[in-house]
Amino acid sequence: MKTPSNSLSLLLFLLSLSSLVQSLTSPSDISALKAFKSAVKPSSITPWSCLASWNFSVDPCALPRRTFFSCGLLCNSAATRITQLTLDPAGYSGTLSPLLSRLTQLTILDISDNSFSGLIPSAIFSLPNLQILTLRSNSFTGSIPPSISNLKSLESLDFSHNSLSGNLPKSLHFLSVLRHLDLSFNRLTGSIPKLPPNLLELALKRNSISGYLVKSSFSESTQLEVIELSENSLAGALPAWFFLLPSLQQINLANNSLTRLKIFPAAASGSDLVAVDMGFNRIEGNLPVNFASYPALSSLSLRYNRLRGTIPLEFSKKKTIKRLYLDGNFLTGKPPAAFFTSGDDLVSGSLGNNCLQGCPESSQLCAPSQKSNAICKEVYGSGRGKGKPMT
Repeated sequence: MKTPSNSLSLLLFLLSLSSLVQSLTSPSDISALKAFKSAVKPSSITPWSCLASWNFSVDPCALPRRTFFSCGLLCNSAATRITQLTLDPAGYSGTLSPLLSRLTQLTILDISDNSFSGLIPSAIFSLPNLQILTLRSNSFTGSIPPSISNLKSLESLDFSHNSLSGNLPKSLHFLSVLRHLDLSFNRLTGSIPKLPPNLLELALKRNSISGYLVKSSFSESTQLEVIELSENSLAGALPAWFFLLPSLQQINLANNSLTRLKIFPAAASGSDLVAVDMGFNRIEGNLPVNFASYPALSSLSLRYNRLRGTIPLEFSKKKTIKRLYLDGNFLTGKPPAAFFTSGDDLVSGSLGNNCLQGCPESSQLCAPSQKSNAICKEVYGSGRGKGKPMT
């Protein structure tokens, strides 16, 4: 039979266990989480969202999480430190608290697809273990500070679909383990600085990046596989070294102000290049035949430029090409017959709106219709596509 003394001892023991459960998470982490939630507008926290379950009457890392802190957080194995903060896309609005810098064991911060606004606090760039930083699809403003280079462990950075402005910081180069960089759909300006050495994917689509593509920016980025620079203000010639980047698979430079192409035949032999899009630029000259020597190339778009001359036969002999968009140029002569007689291997795309002769109207590849004789004569002189181009 239990004595009152034994019962009291058992009660004290259970209370001590309860006290331990309630104090699992580091106090600095708890204060950071409280500050984070306090900076979110209460009206944007819906009852079914992750933040609605954050009730600080219980410990954030305590298990099981049936009711409180049911989502949005992960803790380390010792249940003492927050390692991941990944919010649901619930339409949260407000600002990002600088006290997040207290989460020193954080490896992932992802608050994408919400409505956070204001400046990105530079304090979060002091997180020593952060590997993935995703603020995609919010309303952040201001510039990206040079202190971003302090994120020595960062592997993936996604600030796309915000309203960030200013130049790309030169300190990006010091993110030595960064593999993925996406700053697309912002208002960034200036030229491309020297890129991180281990970068695999560069995405800067729809900004106001300007100037020329210079070799020094890409000289150490020998592992680049994807370059997405469309819808910017890049100008001048696309130099030969660009196609010699050893790991390139996809290039998108559409909707810029590029004027010329220089391609070395030597680039093709060991190339993994699969897709190239340089449509809607100002590229002049003949269609480079060297594209046909890239062994893996399956998609090529040079639509709506200022290309002249004939379509090289090599393009129709290349079986890997499945999509070819050359419409909106001033190409002349007859398109290769093999484009229309290869059965199931027919290439898709468009050769329309050129100065071609004998492009079968029954073929979808020839749509839309060719330019008028008057326009083609103005470009080539007398005789459609036969005279010297006018200067």
